[in-house]
Amino acid sequence: MSLAAGGPRTPGPRRAAAPGPDEASPAACPAERAPAAPEAPGLDPDELPDGLVVADADGRVVCFNAAAARITATSPEQALGAPLETVLPLEDLKGRRWWQLTDPYGGLSTRVAQPERNLLLPGGREVLVSARYVRSRPTGPVRKVVVALRDTEARRRTERSHAELIATVAHELRSPLTSVKGFTATLLAKWERFTDDQKRLMLETVDADANRVTRLITELLDISRIDSGRLEVRRQPVDIGAAVGRHIQAQVAAGRLPDRFLVRVEQPLPALWADPDKIDQVLSNLLENAVRHGEGTVTIEVAPARLESPAQPSPSADGAEEGTAVTVSDEGPGIPEESMGRVFTRFWRGSKRGGTGLGLYIVKGIVEAHGGTITVGRGPGGGAQFRFTLPVAAPAYLA
Repeated sequence: MSLAAGGPRTPGPRRAAAPGPDEASPAACPAERAPAAPEAPGLDPDELPDGLVVADADGRVVCFNAAAARITATSPEQALGAPLETVLPLEDLKGRRWWQLTDPYGGLSTRVAQPERNLLLPGGREVLVSARYVRSRPTGPVRKVVVALRDTEARRRTERSHAELIATVAHELRSPLTSVKGFTATLLAKWERFTDDQKRLMLETVDADANRVTRLITELLDISRIDSGRLEVRRQPVDIGAAVGRHIQAQVAAGRLPDRFLVRVEQPLPALWADPDKIDQVLSNLLENAVRHGEGTVTIEVAPARLESPAQPSPSADGAEEGTAVTVSDEGPGIPEESMGRVFTRFWRGSKRGGTGLGLYIVKGIVEAHGGTITVGRGPGGGAQFRFTLPVAAPAYLA
């Protein structure tokens, strides 16, 4: 499609069959459009996040934006004016030439588009391709072919993450379910042969393994809600100091030495409105990590805080929002500097001593669902230090 001779044109995307030495940016797209109001903004193809390739009625490329150049490793100068099948030598997953199969210019006249599908560029690089056939009238000849390209790397990362999650879940479920099945089958088959103490021990093991499965399923549900933005927060008044005390007692009841824990609560604390069950989940996870992966004294500090970026309008006199900060630190070897950025990602493990690697990812999701923040660093004793802050988030009628 060539330029029509005529009077002056308003500045906008150029229309040309091939670039000339004096032409403007080669990424500009041709467009036959109705006159727009002078203030209507133009669209720069290079601003699009996906690759855009447009071929004219003769099958020559007249638009090739920056994303398309990045995805295909072909410069706009090489692409503009060249045949579409040369610029995009696409093949399907069976090695068949895609443009010969689809024949956009000579195929069925009722077609208007090609749905998105995976195709291969030279070298085996996979891309997602969709196409639109622009016709002057229904069933008329193709006037323009518009092709969208999308890199599959982000999708591949998501697929790898899902595959890793499935593998982790399968591994974590196998051990407790094998134990439950083995002990229950043994008890059913040989009940009379065991003493009461032996039966109690096996049933306690089954109960512990069932709890382990329940915790894993809860983690998976939490991850699903966090990823989809559906994690619900049911706010109630929470005594964070008392909650910390309950978790310390639970750790001592599980066999930890009482003198391993040091609690500091700075009074007065602002009235905190949060989801008590989810705050318990955060505290349990952070304390368990400190005890399991850290060493020495585990210090828990609770203090008022000022939040610089309030999540909800409840500012104090100095303009910052009131909040509560909880810090959990230990005296172990700490977290290596190179791992600090990955602590709150899925499957990160501070050591090889068990765990799914999902706990801190869930903790971060819960804290952020409350409008708070969580950070990790090095504590005064050299170990890991986790600090999360929560806004007061009191209901409007109490403001």
